[in-house]
Amino acid sequence: MSVPTTPRPDGDRDRLAAALADPARLSRRALDRLKMAHDASHYAMTPQAVATPVDAVEVGRLFAAAAAQGLPLTFRSGGTSLSGQASTTGLLVDTRRHFRDIEVLEDGARVRVGPGATVRAVNTRLARYGRKLGPDPASEVACTLGGVVANNSSGMACGIAANTYTTLDSLVLVLPSGTVVDSSAPDADARLRADEPELHEGLARLRERVRTTPGSVRTIERLYAMKNTMGYGVNSFLDHTAPVDILAHLAVGSEGTLGFVASVVLRTVPLEPHAMTGLLVFDDLAGATGALPDIVATGPATVELLDAAALRVGQRDPGADASLRRIDVREHAALLVEYQAGTAEAVARRAEQARPALEGLGASGPAELTADPGARARLWHTRKGLYATVAGARPRGTTALLEDVVVPVPELLPTCERLIGLFAEHGYHDSVVFGHAKDGNLHFMLTEDLSAGHSARLDAFTEDMVSLVLHHGGSLKAEHGTGRMMAGYVERQYGPELYAVMREVKALCDPAGVLAPGVLIARPGAPEPAVKVPLAVDDEVDDCVECGYCEPVCPSRDLTTTPRQRIALRREMARLRRAGEEATLREVEADFAYDAVDTCAVDGLCATACPLHINTGDLMKRLRGEAAGPVLRHGWAAAARHWGAATRAASTALTTADALPPALPA
Repeated sequence: MSVPTTPRPDGDRDRLAAALADPARLSRRALDRLKMAHDASHYAMTPQAVATPVDAVEVGRLFAAAAAQGLPLTFRSGGTSLSGQASTTGLLVDTRRHFRDIEVLEDGARVRVGPGATVRAVNTRLARYGRKLGPDPASEVACTLGGVVANNSSGMACGIAANTYTTLDSLVLVLPSGTVVDSSAPDADARLRADEPELHEGLARLRERVRTTPGSVRTIERLYAMKNTMGYGVNSFLDHTAPVDILAHLAVGSEGTLGFVASVVLRTVPLEPHAMTGLLVFDDLAGATGALPDIVATGPATVELLDAAALRVGQRDPGADASLRRIDVREHAALLVEYQAGTAEAVARRAEQARPALEGLGASGPAELTADPGARARLWHTRKGLYATVAGARPRGTTALLEDVVVPVPELLPTCERLIGLFAEHGYHDSVVFGHAKDGNLHFMLTEDLSAGHSARLDAFTEDMVSLVLHHGGSLKAEHGTGRMMAGYVERQYGPELYAVMREVKALCDPAGVLAPGVLIARPGAPEPAVKVPLAVDDEVDDCVECGYCEPVCPSRDLTTTPRQRIALRREMARLRRAGEEATLREVEADFAYDAVDTCAVDGLCATACPLHINTGDLMKRLRGEAAGPVLRHGWAAAARHWGAATRAASTALTTADALPPALPA
C-alpha cells in the first residue's frame, strides 16, 4: 500500500475544505489518513483526505465537491465492518464524531438516532423504558446505528422478525444530488416526485418490473425468508408501494452506496431482562441439527451452534464453564439455548415447559438450564469469545477472517459437513464453525497469510464455498453485508434480471457513481483492493485484529487517536520503514508523538472492551519511557521511591511560584 504524498492542486483542496464551515475538519495529514485506513476488514485502502462534517448540510456539500473532482466518497462510522465497506482511496467521511444524538419517542416505543451512536448507547437510554433495539449484533459495544442501517444488522436473537429492515419506521436520507428525503413527512412521496422526478419514476417502474416477473418474485420470496444482506434489499419492491417507502427500505443494507442516512427512527422491542441458559451437547452434528425443529418449537430466544472444533477452542479458555470442560470432545456438537422473559417467574415457567422436549432430544448429557448469572456469563463468554480465542492463537503475521452464510435450516447439516470438508481440502486446519442455528446462519473462521497479497488458496476456497451455499439454496451473506468481499458474487446469487434491477437502483440514486465504488455492486475489471499485512511490531499489541471494540471507551477518541489507531499507526510506520518511504515516515513519526503517545490516558479502559484484553496503554507507557531518556527516568524512579518528600517539595514549589510575580516563574 503506497501513501500519496504529492499535494493536490489548491483548487481541489479548497473545494473540499469549503464544503465544511471549519476547513480544519478536512485533513490530508498522513497520520490522519493512515489511522483511518484501518477497519475490521482485511483490506488496506488509504484515503486521500478525511472529512468530519457536523451535519447533513455539510455532507451534501461534500457530495457536490467530491463529484466535481471525480473523487470517490465513502462513509465511516464504527469501523467494525468485516467486508471492506468503510474503506476507500478517495474521500473518507467520518460520521461518528458529530452524529450521536439519541431521542427517545413515545415512552420508548420508538427512538430517533444519529448514525454515530452505538447500539449499546441507544439500548442504555431505552433500558429505563423496558425497551431495546431489535437488532442485537455481537459488536454492540462499538458498532453504530449508521452501520446497523447500512448493513441491515440482525444478531443472535432478532432473526428477520426484528432486524433493521423490519423495525425501520422512517429515516432522513441525503442523496448524492443534495436532495434531503425525510420519509416520515406526510407529503414525503409527493416531495420526492417533485425534487427527484427521474428517481421517483424509476423506482415506480422497477417496482412493476419486479412484481410482474415471476422468477424475480420467487427468488425474492425464497432469499428473504432467511437472513440475507447480499446485494440491495430488492424485497422492498414487494413489501412497499410508494417510491419514497421503497427508497427508505432500499437504503437499509445499501452500505453507503445510495446516500447518507442522517438520522433514523426505529421501532423498539420489549427488553426481556431475565434468562435461563443451557448447553446441550450431542454426539455429532447430525444429532444437533436434527434436534433443532423440536428446540425451536419450545420458543427459545437464541439457539447457537458450536461444532467440535469450536468446542475444543472453547475448552482452552480459562473462563470456560465446567459443563464445557468435562466434555471429551470427539465428533461432538453443541447447542447453546436461552429462554428470556420479563420476570424471573415467567422465564422459569418457560424453561420448565420446554424441559420435557429438551430431555427427549438424545443429547449426550442432561438438559440443564440455569439462571445463575455466573454460569450464564461463562457459557456466553465461550460463544462470544470464539472469535477472540481463534484470532489470538493465530500465527504471527496471519489474518483472522470471519465470514457468515445462511441456508434453510433443513440444509444446515449437509452444509456444515461439507464446509468442514472444504477446510480440510484447502488446508485450513484450525477453522471453526459456529452460528445462529435457529436461523440457519453459520459463521466460520479461518486464518490466512496475506503477506504476499491476495491468497490463491483463499480464492479457491471461496469459489468452492460459494458453490456449496448456493447449491443448498442459501445466501452468501446473512449479517455482515456484501461489502467488497462478495460484490463479485451478487449476480451469481440473484441472477441477471434482479442484478440488473440492482444496478439500475444504483444508477438512479448515484448517477455519477461517487459513493463507495466497488462496494456491493462490482465494477467489471476493477482491480482487487490491497490487503493488510499485520506486521509484528510490538509484543504488547501484536495480537490486535483491529476490530475497534476499544474505541468507544477511549478518553482521547475525539481528541487525537484511539487504541486501534495507535496500533495501526505503529504497523504503518513499520511498513513505511520497510518500503523506504522515509519522507512520509518522518511526517507520521513527528505527529505520532503527540497524537498517540502523549494523549493516551494509559487508564487500561481499552483492555476492558478488547476481546483479546490488549492494553494499548502498556505500549504507550513504554514509548514514553523510551522518549524520556535515562536521566529523566531515573529522576522519576527516585521520586517514586520517596513519593512523600517529592510531593511536599512540589507543593512548596507551587506555593512559592504562586507568590512570585507571574513573569518570574514563566
